[in-house]
Amino acid sequence: MATITELKAISSQVRRDIIRMTAAAQSGHPGGSLSSTEIMVALYFELMNINPQNFTREGKNEDMFFLSIGHVTPVFYSVLAHRGYFPTKELATFRKLGSRLQGHPSVSHNLPGVRVASGSLGQGLSVAIGAALTKKLNADKSLVFTLHGDGELQEGQIWEAVMFAAAKKVDNLVAVVDYNKVQIDGSNEEVCSLGNLKDKFLAFGWRVLECAGNDMESVVTCLNVAKTLTGKGNPVIILADTQMGYGVDFMCGKNSWHGSAPSQEQAEAALSQLEETLGDF
Repeated sequence: MATITELKAISSQVRRDIIRMTAAAQSGHPGGSLSSTEIMVALYFELMNINPQNFTREGKNEDMFFLSIGHVTPVFYSVLAHRGYFPTKELATFRKLGSRLQGHPSVSHNLPGVRVASGSLGQGLSVAIGAALTKKLNADKSLVFTLHGDGELQEGQIWEAVMFAAAKKVDNLVAVVDYNKVQIDGSNEEVCSLGNLKDKFLAFGWRVLECAGNDMESVVTCLNVAKTLTGKGNPVIILADTQMGYGVDFMCGKNSWHGSAPSQEQAEAALSQLEETLGDF
């Protein structure tokens, strides 16, 4: 079990990786990766029962994770590497031709940690529900976790899956929303208002939790509470209140960093704000 201090240190290194990966590739999505860092670090280093050294796509008898918001691979790959799924030096190949670390998760090169190709937004929850139902059929008591973007919730397939999960009592599922309130074209409110998400999920029959998504203690506490609510007849969702680009002052809260890579000068400015704790790749 990691301490909050240790989890914060890992988060700082993950943020450095995100900046360096996108700057080197001059491509990628740093904004949402930075906003969801605490969520991903807490899941992989504290909450989930996983076996990085013996990864299988089937995930029998271990917790499973599905990245529905498929473009935030910088945070996903960094966390997987530091958790031991593959060497951290491989992060230097991000988005390069022939690399296993593509812009969206791919299963074509059998990258450990990736169970499904994702990036067509809205599909991850449906996949996770299928995995969760499979675990129930196999009497597997482990859980399924997902991460979604708030802009992704504008996809119709999400709400079909939300309805289905509640109707079929998929109570071994915990979904997390990186609720940073902006997307590529502006704020969620400007593009297509999501309304009151908490009330919507409650109305669909989900258990709803909320946390400060860039506060590690709040994230860990909320995820632990979510685990206690599983197995009681309802799927669980966490609305994690975050900021796009969190951790880098000139990126924070700005939708322009949704899918824009920093220049080398901007990367240096960002890295000066982030402590190197585990060693750069």
